[in-house]
Amino acid sequence: MSDRLDDLERRIDELRAGVRKAMRARDSGTARILRAELRTAERAWDALVSHDGAAPEQDGPAGRGTGSDGPARQGDGAGRRGGGDGRGDGRGDGLRLVTVREQVHQALTLLDAPAQARLIVAVSQAFFSGTIRSPQLTSLRRDEERSFKSSPYARPYYLCAALTDRLSPARGLLAVSTWPAERRLVGPLSPRVDFLTCAVQVARHVGDMARPLPDADRLLARMARNIPGAGDDVFGPPDPGRVIEAARRELRVHAGRDTQDRAELAKRATSQLGAVAGLFGAATLSTVADRRSTGRRGGR
Repeated sequence: MSDRLDDLERRIDELRAGVRKAMRARDSGTARILRAELRTAERAWDALVSHDGAAPEQDGPAGRGTGSDGPARQGDGAGRRGGGDGRGDGRGDGLRLVTVREQVHQALTLLDAPAQARLIVAVSQAFFSGTIRSPQLTSLRRDEERSFKSSPYARPYYLCAALTDRLSPARGLLAVSTWPAERRLVGPLSPRVDFLTCAVQVARHVGDMARPLPDADRLLARMARNIPGAGDDVFGPPDPGRVIEAARRELRVHAGRDTQDRAELAKRATSQLGAVAGLFGAATLSTVADRRSTGRRGGR
């Protein structure tokens, strides 16, 4: 019991600090998510204490395993598993804090730009003690698209695809449905602009930390190596302020043209795409051919 209480108490302290930082940054979305996690962690702590050291037993469907709809756990090193889109109903083990889907949303909210699975996982682990792994994100977008088609706008947000200049889904890039269309579309300069935007966000959060976290420092160092003047000649963790300054300096070179390109793409997307394609992309000719081929094979 003592070890589990200690883990929960550390997690509660981290979540409280995270809420304060989010409020100082006026990031209401992240603050709302962290407050929900904090309430769950506090309930789990109360449950452990009130049961004289025995955590409540899992029962019913929500307490079985971690399949495609199962929860991901944080704070429990033995149970760091989840799958599919990580949807869950919030019941089960007292140490279950957030689902895979929610962890991805946390990371994307922090980054404030479309991102690849590897970066999403790194941010989740560095700043939120995340437990997700890249393979779990493989089918996430498809699960979100199916959910949207079956019940449009039933959820506060969807994890959707970033769209290319062909208005098709960008390979491996995830975005959040509540972002403006311009932020979810990517033009020729967008990959670099988004990387610099993510670097600024990561550096800001590292700079706001009361005490440095090794994973966060390592992530910032990797990003800084790809930004001229951000700390390539510095031994040890890079200075967050220097990273922000260097990233913004380069952003001033690219941002104007990228903003223009994205605005033009957003106009096209608004006029040509319906609700589903506007979030998850229009089918390309190769996609249609693949579907037809699959249908013919299935009909034999």
